[in-house]
Amino acid sequence: MEQAVTDVGVEPSRGWPRAAGLFGVVLATAVVRPGVLIAVPLFMLLVVGGLRSMRVVMAAALATLIVASGSRDGIWFAERAWSVLIGGGFLALTMLAPAWALSSRALAAVMGAVGVAAGILALRADAWAAIDVALADTVRALFGTTIYAMSTFGGGEGLSPALESWLLEVAEAQAAVYPALVCLGSMAALGVAWWARTRLVGEGDQGLGPLRHFRFNDHLVWLLVAGLLLLVVQWGEALVRLGSNAVVFMGALYALRGAAVFMFVSGGLSLFGLLTFIVGLVLAAPVLFGVAMLIGIGDTWLDIRSRAGERTA
Repeated sequence: MEQAVTDVGVEPSRGWPRAAGLFGVVLATAVVRPGVLIAVPLFMLLVVGGLRSMRVVMAAALATLIVASGSRDGIWFAERAWSVLIGGGFLALTMLAPAWALSSRALAAVMGAVGVAAGILALRADAWAAIDVALADTVRALFGTTIYAMSTFGGGEGLSPALESWLLEVAEAQAAVYPALVCLGSMAALGVAWWARTRLVGEGDQGLGPLRHFRFNDHLVWLLVAGLLLLVVQWGEALVRLGSNAVVFMGALYALRGAAVFMFVSGGLSLFGLLTFIVGLVLAAPVLFGVAMLIGIGDTWLDIRSRAGERTA
């Protein structure tokens, strides 16, 4: 999710796998409609840049259709309001701070949107309660669909009670931390929108840089610390939930940063390494996630990539 290097001809066709990976993140964290999360920022970026070609016009029109689709209930408006907040923040940062890395702009846009949304909803507690219940029910419904699909593919015999109980527990846990999932999916959606924009306006396939360069402001480690503190002290259900969302959000970012450090130090994954990683992800995902998160947190103080660069210089 880092902004690409500007050297012409560097990795000319490597952008689409990165965009596909980010799109996978958008789908995996889907609470808000993925199409809307991508379409609104993309539309803003294209319109501000000027509709100078037919494919740009067609892309903007398609984005408009995606945004306008669906039944206009409360969640419909909430999804689009959130997408406008992240898209507007990202566009403003792109114009005011073009030297910032893509990941930095996306993270700042999402955190700014959280602040604005929190300020608005603080004035309308009833609106927040309605949105909270509706989106939490959306997460539960997605898991209900998953359970039904797994039962159907299993010949209609149903899942074992233990597996179904575990899936329901996971559903409740994700319903509690869906704000963090929305923020993670929004960052990924901004990356996809930026990649699509660079392709459509003819700036090549380098809208997304390599994972090994991913990083963010080191001071954000205190957001993780604050979240852990709220989980430990147990100052009421609302603060515990706030802490759990902060831990999930920052934990995911630090795990990604740890993966970036590993990719930088190792020089990338071979085919065998990739297969080994996939097997490990299936068999021991929590362990891999924990190790990656610890490496990412350690990079905050050790700056591992700079040290590795010094040794190889």
